[in-house]
Amino acid sequence: MQDEHQSSPGSHVIQLTDHLFRHEAGKLVSILTGIFGIHRLQLAEDVVQEALVRALQTWPFYGIPENPAAWLMQTAKHRALDLIRRENSFLEKQPKIVAFIEQRLTDDAEVGPMFEDEIKDDRLRLMFACCHPQLTQESQTALALKVLCGFSPQEIASAFLTTEAAISKRLTRARQRLQEDQVAFEIPSGVELPSRLDVVLQILYLLFNEGYKASRGDSLIREDLCMEAIRMANLLAGHPAGNQPRTHALLALMLLNGARLKARLNPSGDILRLEEQDRSLWNAAMIQQGVIHLGRSAQGDQASEYHLQAGIAACHCLAPNAAATDWPQILRLYDHLMQINDSPIIALNRAVALAKVQGPEKGLAAVESILDRQPLDSYHLFHAVLGELEGQRKQFQTAAAHLRMALELTEMASERTLLNKRLQEYEQKPSE
Repeated sequence: MQDEHQSSPGSHVIQLTDHLFRHEAGKLVSILTGIFGIHRLQLAEDVVQEALVRALQTWPFYGIPENPAAWLMQTAKHRALDLIRRENSFLEKQPKIVAFIEQRLTDDAEVGPMFEDEIKDDRLRLMFACCHPQLTQESQTALALKVLCGFSPQEIASAFLTTEAAISKRLTRARQRLQEDQVAFEIPSGVELPSRLDVVLQILYLLFNEGYKASRGDSLIREDLCMEAIRMANLLAGHPAGNQPRTHALLALMLLNGARLKARLNPSGDILRLEEQDRSLWNAAMIQQGVIHLGRSAQGDQASEYHLQAGIAACHCLAPNAAATDWPQILRLYDHLMQINDSPIIALNRAVALAKVQGPEKGLAAVESILDRQPLDSYHLFHAVLGELEGQRKQFQTAAAHLRMALELTEMASERTLLNKRLQEYEQKPSE
């Protein structure tokens, strides 16, 4: 039976299949991997891709099915079975596979609550398999983005500043390593869980950050990346293996920052600074959920980097306006964060908070102390911060010089627009 979209143009089909594949790919691959085994991860990915191609070929002519996700699952499952039947070992596996499919994957059955729980478990098993310590961190990240999030090698390469060929090789090696080492398709327990969980959280953190501020490309914000990271963190926090304070802290951080996405750019796509944003556009429901998870994260006796960053995000989100921001509390949180991670980027953010509390001179002194540990001359935000601090001191010519340097170091169009705007303001003012 076809729905009212049957006569929709092909462009609508393309949009729908792209949306479905982005949101359903990880689920489909995890289900098929659960059926056929982690050693057939490549097969699972291939048949899901083939199902998408089949949808693009048939839906424009025959209409969009009532349950598009189930259609993709059935098509991928049947293709996988066709390939498996060619193997000599199929006969011994056939009863288990057929029983599983007949019980849970009929052509038009609705997915029940118990099956949903099993899907979630399969997705978490695949998440932990992608983050196995036998793989390098780069391979873990690439495999998780490809398998769980449905991103192409080209998209992954663009996000992490490398070539598509390099990502493809990385993915191939990762799959081979999982197969050669016979990595178990399971959620680890005991002593293995904490370290594996930390890797999973780090990958979700990297995924969200790349969406919040893209490292390259025409768009500063990749909301799809942010939402995918939040969705998987929610899945993880709801499982006993991931229901840990640091998981809730990371989820709180992503929700609180994600709540501001709609207000970060103006209608022309230019960046708006925090004090320029229309706070009525902030997602109140996401802020509320973020505060709830931040409260849950306080159940432990240790504060992770995610706890402190979430606390900083909460200070911004809960302030009714920019003037009411609790900068002294933000500075205290940065002081604690520096004890965990004294990276120059965090130190630079702390210098901004210090300037808000104690004045631009103190902020500039803090930036100078960073340079004693690590040069930042090639980092555009270093010069942008110096420009802002010098502007606060009314040293507008010096501020303009720093902004010109920042402009030379960034290629993001939206960032260049903001820097040019500030540069023009400073160039029109005499320094004191």
